[in-house]
Amino acid sequence: MSEATYPPLDVLKPVADGLWIVDSGPLRALGIPLPVRMTVIRLRDGSIWLHSPTRYDPQLHQDIAALGPIRHMVAPNIAHWTFLKEWQTHCPDALTWGAPNLRQRGQVRRSGLRIDRVLDDAAPPEWAADLRQVVVPGGLSFREVAFFHGASRTLILTDLVLNLEPAKMPALLRPLLRLARMTTPDGQPPPYLRLVIRLRRRAAVQAVSELLALEPERVVFAHGLWFMRDGTAHLRRSLRWLGAFG
Repeated sequence: MSEATYPPLDVLKPVADGLWIVDSGPLRALGIPLPVRMTVIRLRDGSIWLHSPTRYDPQLHQDIAALGPIRHMVAPNIAHWTFLKEWQTHCPDALTWGAPNLRQRGQVRRSGLRIDRVLDDAAPPEWAADLRQVVVPGGLSFREVAFFHGASRTLILTDLVLNLEPAKMPALLRPLLRLARMTTPDGQPPPYLRLVIRLRRRAAVQAVSELLALEPERVVFAHGLWFMRDGTAHLRRSLRWLGAFG
């Protein structure tokens, strides 16, 4: 187990009525040990929606299935898809939804991952009553689909915020992570991703403005300490690098 993670790992943790998270990892990206997180929602029809599935674990699968049938599995951007193939094997009746441009990636095609539906700005009928969604664009085919769970006022992101706790990181990396502004209390995505999103800054600002207008109370994301309260204020500060939110 790595100090970078948020144990207990690979277990359901309740956040709000009908919403859970699963902490897992660590993953390594550019030498950084990253905690990673899945979000689980029970929709009004009783079915289960998995956002950015983490590594497959039989007991975790059993515990999630006890909440309801797993019907939807979401790959919310072009990076968060690598664990989906095994979940597909064990959940053959679930639909896999992918971010725009994910299906075209060579790695994805070679992996044999099945993308059943492509996400866009309009929530599909399958979950429109529970979730709003907004596509945040960037250059180089980057897209991240954000989701808002109205019942709990929870915004679900993936890599748009990266909020690492320095104490959980290797000592030699801490100064670099602070310099890159990827640490608490209001961490930002890595510099390369900020650059990619700035390639479509105007459209990204418009999308993020829509997210802020939802006034989320909490913001869950894939890597680091998520915003358990005062989500809108934290999010505004985390996204100040876009130059439009103060």
